[in-house]
Amino acid sequence: MADSENCGRVTRLAKKRAAEGMAPQQQQQHRPSKKKRVVLGEIQNFSNVGVNQIKGLESEPQKSKSKQQSKKKVKRAVISKIVEEKELKVVVDDVDDPQMCNAYVSDIYDYLRKMEIEEKRRPLPDYLEKVQKDVSATMRGILVDWLVEVSEEYKLLSDTLYLTVSYLDRFLSTNVITRQKLQLLGVSSMLIAAKYEEISPPHVEDFCYITDNTYTKEEVVKMETDVLKSLQFEMGNPTVKTFLRRLTGVAQEDYKSPNLQLEFLGYYLSELSILDYSCVKFLPSLVAASVIFLSRFTLQPNAHPWSAALQQYSGYKAADLKECVLILHDLQSSRRGGSLVAVRDKYKQHKFKCVSTLISPVEIPASFFEDTRQL
Repeated sequence: MADSENCGRVTRLAKKRAAEGMAPQQQQQHRPSKKKRVVLGEIQNFSNVGVNQIKGLESEPQKSKSKQQSKKKVKRAVISKIVEEKELKVVVDDVDDPQMCNAYVSDIYDYLRKMEIEEKRRPLPDYLEKVQKDVSATMRGILVDWLVEVSEEYKLLSDTLYLTVSYLDRFLSTNVITRQKLQLLGVSSMLIAAKYEEISPPHVEDFCYITDNTYTKEEVVKMETDVLKSLQFEMGNPTVKTFLRRLTGVAQEDYKSPNLQLEFLGYYLSELSILDYSCVKFLPSLVAASVIFLSRFTLQPNAHPWSAALQQYSGYKAADLKECVLILHDLQSSRRGGSLVAVRDKYKQHKFKCVSTLISPVEIPASFFEDTRQL
């Protein structure tokens, strides 16, 4: 009998200690986030005002190495060109890998090219002039620059960022809003995109907090509903990143091994493109092709950046890319959007090979925009 009572006391004591040990963890879970918050408020129409000049949003310290190492590693495929009887073929080294979709990859991209030109998936190229009354290109740039910082803060995929900007532009093409609601539209669009792309998307409360609680949870959810209805729940959309994946492989046809610098430079230029309202009119596939053109020119300025293989698989001649390439070149050299620094700072990191510090020649030779069939 005494043994039973002693066992009971030990069991109760063990449970009490376990409960006391769990208390700090529960307190930790409910402890307020230390993430930096920012209020854009009435975004002023000043060309020299960036988000960090309004109110700084500093990135949270990097995750621990153990968490970084736990991220999935995506297998790379090196794509090479084979010229045989005047017929170009792209051969994936690991043709047995089902994730490469070697048997029907061409059909996939044909479908994506058709999808990207559908009217319901495209923003108006001049919606700021025709639809909006209180929003300017500078305000849009400031908002997108801040959204880049938010995506870094919450460790979101770049696909989420591209979809966010796509939703933003499509909504603004048909709905008039005031500048006071522009940040609300931005976080609501990112909330939708994160739910679509992320495994563990941030919560509504996170997006309220990151705006310093300028908007309530109810306001964010209401705007989320308005965006979904406006886009008719058409959330899937090919973006620049969609086409960049394939073209990056084709662009490395003359490299002996995968070139990470070229890959990261492409990501950098792609994210610069979403900052500039002038790029809204271009199809994502054309922007992706222009990004590859400028990336190759930056790394090898004396070699022609376009090739017959790139022309075949992108569907664009070098001449088709000229306007977009020149805009991207101005962005890269800070002749455009120089005050918007989020993307530039992001790609100054060593994990991205510091590609935003690379400098390309001031002028791109006109001969590089000639038809590649003459090469």
